[in-house]
Amino acid sequence: MDLATGLVVYFILWFIILFTVLPWGVRTQEEEGEVEPGTVGSAPVNPAIWKKLLITTVVTGIVFGIFYSVVEYELIDFRSYMQQN
Repeated sequence: MDLATGLVVYFILWFIILFTVLPWGVRTQEEEGEVEPGTVGSAPVNPAIWKKLLITTVVTGIVFGIFYSVVEYELIDFRSYMQQN
């Protein structure tokens, strides 16, 4: 796998994992009972975005490491599988 392919795969995985991490622990203003005037009640109170970005980066690194190992060391032989079908 060359550098460009690795970066593309990493960033695709990063965004997929980000969208799965974003809703974790979010409390809305309605749930807290403190709706600020001029905002919707479903707006988050404290989204903790930096913490979620860090979690996303760590989890993506682990998932990408597994993916890279499988591809580089041919733990699963994708090429022979595709030739059979």
